[in-house]
Amino acid sequence: MLSIRNLSKTYSGGVRALRGVSLEIAPGMFGLLGPNGAGKSTLMKILATLLDPDTGSATLDGLDLILNKDATRRLLGYLPQEFGVYPKMSAVDMLNHLAVMKGISKSGERKEIVEGLLQQTNLWDVRKKALGGYSGGMKQRFGIAQALLANPKLIIVDEPTAGLDPAERNRFLNLLSSIGRNVVVILSTHIVEDVRELCSKMAIISSGELILEGMPAQTIDVLKGRVWSKVVPTDAEREAIEKAYPLISMHRVGGLNEVRVYSETPLGEGFLLVEADLEDVYFRELSRHRPN
Repeated sequence: MLSIRNLSKTYSGGVRALRGVSLEIAPGMFGLLGPNGAGKSTLMKILATLLDPDTGSATLDGLDLILNKDATRRLLGYLPQEFGVYPKMSAVDMLNHLAVMKGISKSGERKEIVEGLLQQTNLWDVRKKALGGYSGGMKQRFGIAQALLANPKLIIVDEPTAGLDPAERNRFLNLLSSIGRNVVVILSTHIVEDVRELCSKMAIISSGELILEGMPAQTIDVLKGRVWSKVVPTDAEREAIEKAYPLISMHRVGGLNEVRVYSETPLGEGFLLVEADLEDVYFRELSRHRPN
C-alpha cells in the first residue's frame, strides 16, 4: 500500500503546486487525472525522489519514500513525461547499461532479464536498432522496459500516451494493463480515456488540490439521469445555454456545438437525457472547483 499524507509544495515565486494531498493507493492501476499545471507532475517527482515536499509524507509498505531515497530508487520504476535516450545506442545495449546501474551485475541474470523485457514490450525484433530511430510509441515501450528493471514495487508513468497515434496508444495501454496487477502503478494523465480503460481507482487533482477520489464506475453513477445534451447551431445559443445552466462540456459535432449540462430535473427546449461517462465526471468536477 502506498500512503500519501498531506503533501504540499510551493515553488519559488509563490506558485502552490500541491496543497495538502492525501491518498491511499493499493496495488493495481491507479489513475491520476488533471489538466496541465494541476500538480500531477510535481506529485510524481516527489514520489520518484526528484523533488522534496514542503510538508507531508509518502510511505510504501512502511518505507519512507522521501527520507530513504536510495532504498526508494531500488524499488521504483519511473517513466517521466520527457524521457530521453542515447540516440545512437541500441535498445539491448541501453537496457544492459541501465541494468548494471540498477545493480544487476551477473551477466547471465542480466541477459535473461533484458531479453525478457524486450519480449514483453514487443521490442525484440528491433532490439539492435538505434533508439534514435524508434517511433514515439516504441520509445514509450522502451521507457516501460527500463522502468521494469529489477522488479519494482512502485511504477510511475507520467503522461505516457500524449502524442501517440491510436494504434501505438492501444499497444501501450495493453502493455500497462499487463504489468499493473501485483504492483502499485500510478498513471498520471490528462487523457480521460486512458483512465477509463485501465484503472480500477482514480483521483482528480486541480490547482494542486485533490477534488475527487473513487472508482470510475461509482463516480459515473452519481451523474446518472443528470446529464443532458443539445446540439445548437449558433454560438449565441450556446452562450445563452452556458449562462442558464451548469455547463459540463462543449464539443463540435459536424460543425455544430453539442453542449452537455448538469441538471437534476428534466430540461425541455430540445435537451436529451444522455448516458453519463467519465469525461462528464472529469469536466463537472473541474468546473465545480474552478478558482474564482
